[in-house]
Amino acid sequence: MPKDLELLVSPEIAFHPEAVRTEAIRRTRSPKNSRVIVIRRSIDARQKEVRMRLFTRLFLPNEPDEPTYTERDFKTVSSDLRVAVIGSGPAGLYAALKLIEHGIKPIILERGKDVRSRRRDLAAIHKEHIVHPDSNYCFGEGGAGTYSDGKLYTRSTKRGDVQSILQTLVQFGASPDILIDAHPHVGTNKLPAVIAAMRDQILSAGGEIHFETAMANLKIDHGQVTGVITRENKLIPANAVILATGHSARDVFELFAAQQWAIEFKPFALGVRAEHPQSVIDRVQYHCEDRGPWLPPASYSLVEKTEDKSVFSFCMCPGGIIAPCATSPGEIVTNGWSPSKRNNPWANSGIVVPLSWTDIPTHHARGALAGMAFQQSIEQSAWVAGGKTQAAPAQRMTDFVEGRLSQTFPTCSYQPGLTAARLDQLFPAFISDTLRKGFIAFGKKMKGYYTDEAVLVGPESRTSSPVRIPRDPATLEHPDVKGLYPCGEGAGYAGGIVSAAIDGERCATAIIVKMLSS
Repeated sequence: MPKDLELLVSPEIAFHPEAVRTEAIRRTRSPKNSRVIVIRRSIDARQKEVRMRLFTRLFLPNEPDEPTYTERDFKTVSSDLRVAVIGSGPAGLYAALKLIEHGIKPIILERGKDVRSRRRDLAAIHKEHIVHPDSNYCFGEGGAGTYSDGKLYTRSTKRGDVQSILQTLVQFGASPDILIDAHPHVGTNKLPAVIAAMRDQILSAGGEIHFETAMANLKIDHGQVTGVITRENKLIPANAVILATGHSARDVFELFAAQQWAIEFKPFALGVRAEHPQSVIDRVQYHCEDRGPWLPPASYSLVEKTEDKSVFSFCMCPGGIIAPCATSPGEIVTNGWSPSKRNNPWANSGIVVPLSWTDIPTHHARGALAGMAFQQSIEQSAWVAGGKTQAAPAQRMTDFVEGRLSQTFPTCSYQPGLTAARLDQLFPAFISDTLRKGFIAFGKKMKGYYTDEAVLVGPESRTSSPVRIPRDPATLEHPDVKGLYPCGEGAGYAGGIVSAAIDGERCATAIIVKMLSS
């Protein structure tokens, strides 16, 4: 019977399979030709000397190996049933793949471009400060995650089978390392190829994908959705609709408000991107001047409760860059991403403050759209502060805390450039005050974190959807529109690639159960 064994080893051993096998055999006194696989891998930096914690499984020479995972079987669509999937982010793609497994035809409508064409519009933001409203870091094939890092860490283990989601990514080309790393990560440079492979599978099975095709409205007969109306006034007939448009599809929220379909305000968080030299974070976390060739760039996770509020790190990107993620001209939005090797010289993270309904009284007249309106006001003010370009308002961390304009900046990864600005004048006082207290507290928790080598770039405003589109807990259908399934981050039911994929599968499963049982 295979033996499970936990090993605490040096990073150099951890990333050499033969060295791991030798160590496991030595510890268990097993035959020298035994086989060893790593099931889980994480970093243990609690002591001065950093170690890697490995959960391994040892097979004796006469024991068969266990399969790493079983590939999903996608058959050709055979049913006349059609489901329109609005959006090709992780929720939409995983929903489409689940429908195909059960013979139901998905018709994906994506307002943006395919991953290859999308790159030109991203370059235009960086170099020319031009924001294409339908093709940017948030909109396009693969959704916001495609060019925003591909981090796969989630706490959504109770919502669905996380390992199955990761295995599907591996099936379509992601590194098998994501199945064992405690904080798995595909990388912005590799995720587009994975997304393209998913697209090819959907098309080869008989599904449809329509790029540069935005939903303008729904066709509803007697309270039941019967199709999607595009901006070109074309009707796409459908037996059901999965709405997976992402957290930045403000026109969708406006449509719901105009049609008086139920929507709700949802709490979200807002703040800045904090960028350090990666060497600073490595030194703080690994207790050494040089992490060496085997340790990955260090990350961090921080939270601090102040008198009235809390402040926390969000979407931390070791070895990454800060990206311009506006979805409309006249606004600035920041986010972060890392390539698969995480080999850039900077580390950045969102540092954000949670916002509730009572925090934004000046926007209450917008009702359920109050949070969205508040987001917009901050982003538009940032654009003005940035000289009406994508050059983001910024401050050194110490200057922000001490209330002075920065005269110079350290080298920063944000390619459109920085504009010296008082970030405390960009945000309401309660956000600025909470951020100040947070940075001071973080500096005490992580010696060296609070430094003038760090730069703050604002705003980090799209942490999650500011709107929730309600659905029946049992059927997952919208209460006002039967056959409509609000899904993923944009509907307020997910917070990242994995949880969005899980929710996409949940909505698809609800449709499958309803359609195949009727």
